[in-house]
Amino acid sequence: MSFSIAIQADDFDVGAEYARLIEHDKRAGAVVFFVGRVREMNQSRVVSGLSLEHYPGMTERVLEQIMESARARWDLISARIVHRVGALHLSDQIVFVGVTSQHREHAFQAAEFLMDFLKTQAPFWKKEITEQGEVWVDEHQKDKNASERW
Repeated sequence: MSFSIAIQADDFDVGAEYARLIEHDKRAGAVVFFVGRVREMNQSRVVSGLSLEHYPGMTERVLEQIMESARARWDLISARIVHRVGALHLSDQIVFVGVTSQHREHAFQAAEFLMDFLKTQAPFWKKEITEQGEVWVDEHQKDKNASERW
């Protein structure tokens, strides 16, 4: 079993992250992963880039707690969260969440849970670069609603 997190400025390789999830494991019948990217629109604003900040130490602790909550709820074999910080451009990858389980329902639900809680609980500060200037991004109600269903 492998459960890990990484917060980094560097980009990640989705293929390498997938390989890491299934390395030395023949039990996992389901692998689910999500990749978040920088998009050009948010709340009717044209976005040309993002800046993500975090508080080292605190952010890792929260991500580990979120991972432990997922492990307690579902039968997982492995999970990996990679979150980038720093300056990001359009189409850059921001986050990778991957889980493996013997069964797909555990893998799908755990991956969705991890993303919902990353969006609402993880202490990242996101600033969008827009045509009108820089805008700090607040929590979205739809993300809050999504996390409350768990």
